[in-house]
Amino acid sequence: MSPPSGVLLVNLGSPAAPTAAAVRRYLKQFLSDRRVVNLPPLLWQPILRAVVLTTRPRRSARLYRSVWTTEGAPLVVNTRRQAEGLAKRLAGQRVQVAFAMSYGAPSLAEGLAQLAGCGRVLVLPMFPQQSASTQGAVFDALAAALRPAMRLPTLHFVADFHDHPGYIDALAASVRAHWAAHGRGERLLLSFHGLPQRNVDRGDPYAQQCTRTARLLADALDLNDDHWQLAYQSRFGKARWLEPATDATLRAWGRQGLARVDVICPGFVADCLETLEEIAIGGQRIFQAAGGGQFQYIACLNDGPVWLDALADLVRAADRE
Repeated sequence: MSPPSGVLLVNLGSPAAPTAAAVRRYLKQFLSDRRVVNLPPLLWQPILRAVVLTTRPRRSARLYRSVWTTEGAPLVVNTRRQAEGLAKRLAGQRVQVAFAMSYGAPSLAEGLAQLAGCGRVLVLPMFPQQSASTQGAVFDALAAALRPAMRLPTLHFVADFHDHPGYIDALAASVRAHWAAHGRGERLLLSFHGLPQRNVDRGDPYAQQCTRTARLLADALDLNDDHWQLAYQSRFGKARWLEPATDATLRAWGRQGLARVDVICPGFVADCLETLEEIAIGGQRIFQAAGGGQFQYIACLNDGPVWLDALADLVRAADRE
């Protein structure tokens, strides 16, 4: 009998605990990756060690504590649940499912160890839109984790799924369900993670794929162009980032006196610090401080059944390629 196949879901990662020490260890690993901060180490490392790692961990730990759950970091908890839900949908097909994080735990090496004995491993970075800073980082970490191996599995790497019909349908279903339960705002903001403009100028496909995802979702929801907008969040540093910015857009909408807006983060398939704290809490504060009314955050896909069904279809389709 041939060996089973494996599926490895990979997301970004979180600190092991909402403490300054744990956040410092996490940020040191994350921000030392040249895929994330593409600056010469001789220039960047002194800034990272002397400035960033001495000032940011304490503040970031407070933010993590505001969203931490009894099970742990939201991103890790949600990704674990996605892996468990996917495994149930693939039961009986001789497919083993594991999950890992690019930074923090469980590591790529630990995730691959869960799939030891699999003849073929499908690696699925859980970033719908492709970027060198995310999928590229996963690819690098995957190669490093497999470097000691004497026997390699056949690997299939999924580059992105930004326009996969099941993913778009799951997003649309999530928005419709939220509207049915809570009513509908005057405008819908589609907030994606930001990226330095220079990365796009050098050929990164991320912005183009975000635009494609946003358009497909707006079309699926039958939205007129004046009822929705794409924006980018999570800027870091002084370099120019993709625009328009989410915070500036929410501030402008607040000044316009909009009675209610809804916000969804299509580039995140699992809720995390950037969605739960930066958008659901911080975005509401910005919008209402500027004069806006009601603010509704629409949760990520997480382990919703429509998304897990789509994820299983995506895996089956990739396995046939």
